[in-house]
Order: sequence, then C-alpha cells, then structure tokens
Amino acid sequence: MVKKLHEMGVRSEHAYSAAVGSIGLSVLVWLSSLKKEPGKGLDRADRWGIFVGEWAPTFFGLGIALSQYEKD
Repeated sequence: MVKKLHEMGVRSEHAYSAAVGSIGLSVLVWLSSLKKEPGKGLDRADRWGIFVGEWAPTFFGLGIALSQYEKD
C-alpha cells in the first residue's frame, strides 16, 4: 500500500500535513457541533470531535511509513 501511495505521488509531508489538518478540523467540528446543535449537548459535540480526531494517528502512521519508504 505504501509503495502504491508513493507511486501515486503521495509523500510523507502530505500525510503529516493531513494529520495536522485533521487535528484542526477536529476542533472546528467540535465547536461547530456545539454551536449549531444547541439542544444536543456536549456529548454529541465530543463524539464528532473524537470521530474526526481519530484520523490524525492514521495519517501520522502513513507519514512514518512513507518516510521509511522514501529512505530506502
């Protein structure tokens, strides 16, 4: 999978950028849910924020894998 991503032009910097972006998006989604769904409570906003926040470790892992592949 890492080889295929590399052949498609995806580099480790792209994966790291996506990870950092997903952290920012997580905060944004949490705030949006909190403000746009006032009757739903903090629990629902937390669930949305955590859902998007779970993407960051995946992107960081891909970044590490791509970085190792780029060294070889």
